Amino acid sequence: MKPSARVQSAIEVLENLQTTWETKRHAPMDALLNDYFKARRYIGSKDRGAIAELVYYVLRNGGAIEWHIEKTGRAANPRRVVMVGLYLGHELNTDDIDALFNEEQYAPSKLTDAEKGMLERLEGKKLNDENMPAPARYNFPDWMIGRLKDSFGDDLPAAMEALNAQAPVDLRMNSLKCPSVADLIHALDKEGHLATPTPHSPIGVRLKKRIAAFNTQAFQDGWFEMQDEGSQIVAQLVDAKPGDKVIDFCAGAGGKTLAIAATMKNKGRILAWDTSENRLKQMPKRLARAGVNNVQSHVIKDESDQFIKRHKASADWVIVDAPCSGSGTWRRNPDLKWRFTLEDLQELKLLQQKILASASRLIKPGGKLVYVTCSIFDDENIGQIKQFLGEHQTFKVAHPGKMWNKLTSAPETGLTVLQLTPHKDGTDGFFAVVLTNQ
Repeated sequence: MKPSARVQSAIEVLENLQTTWETKRHAPMDALLNDYFKARRYIGSKDRGAIAELVYYVLRNGGAIEWHIEKTGRAANPRRVVMVGLYLGHELNTDDIDALFNEEQYAPSKLTDAEKGMLERLEGKKLNDENMPAPARYNFPDWMIGRLKDSFGDDLPAAMEALNAQAPVDLRMNSLKCPSVADLIHALDKEGHLATPTPHSPIGVRLKKRIAAFNTQAFQDGWFEMQDEGSQIVAQLVDAKPGDKVIDFCAGAGGKTLAIAATMKNKGRILAWDTSENRLKQMPKRLARAGVNNVQSHVIKDESDQFIKRHKASADWVIVDAPCSGSGTWRRNPDLKWRFTLEDLQELKLLQQKILASASRLIKPGGKLVYVTCSIFDDENIGQIKQFLGEHQTFKVAHPGKMWNKLTSAPETGLTVLQLTPHKDGTDGFFAVVLTNQ
């Protein structure tokens, strides 16, 4: 494809995104991109990569781009966002933009006089302008400003810069099949892929560059799963022993279930529950590849399903990887921040409270519950734990294992929790706390 055709494809993807969000706000960008490319199989892999890179660039920098457009007196739309993103972010000049918007086959239509006027008013400007308000400069919706300041304080600029960067590719070594991290690194190296151990997780590997990891022999042999280092760390907070009973209350497709099964050496019992049958259907293939055979999955109707009562006060460990804003994963999913609203947050907070209360009934005396979110908002994290402890007097916060001491923090509440952030830890943003039933 010519560069102009790639630009037109990016505009079309963003137009699809806008239309979809108007009717179905929660549609994720990666799924929309996948659908777009499936319908256009003639687009090669390099072109798909270039189109996706431009789309995600615009999403990452949407606040700044829209601020510049509005300063010219115009409203933002997908075409203008791509045009201005290229002009300011890729340091192109007017002639370069004119050459891309040339009205040739598969190319965008020519620039209008109004669009040329916009570019003239933006001449000499930089993408990040010192006069920008924080939401535009750091690319997040206006309503989040108070919460982000509460979360990061003076670290806000560094935190948002890290959350707007591209995430690395981390792998979790599967100890059921792979002898060691060193062996995994060696296997990847033989296939031409360079990797190093992750800084914090003892079972993690970080790739030097992005690859088609699922096509490697090491993946097909079940030696690893794709999993951010932060997710690996919070999964290991479930320090289950062989023979224990573990319940993964919000198991999804089983990422943390697989990690816990390896910790238990396939001995004991893991119950993986979720309200989504489609997500749970992805698990059997992953379990088989990883050599895991101690997992039973079950679809629950909701957090109040009568099925849950059968397992009351019976689990040694329960992990609640709660539905959340996903704000800690903005590096991977920059579209999340633009399609997530304050109303969504309020709904999720209520759901998290219900799930946590229901899951707590499953812990036997002396057992432990690990509450996890991939959120950076205090509302979903320490705020939920404070409320839960106030309503459940038999629970208290337990200190995580010694291996995580350097990563644990003790906020003003005095509670010991695990809070991971990209700018400090190089992981996705995660919150986790271990609760014990006395």
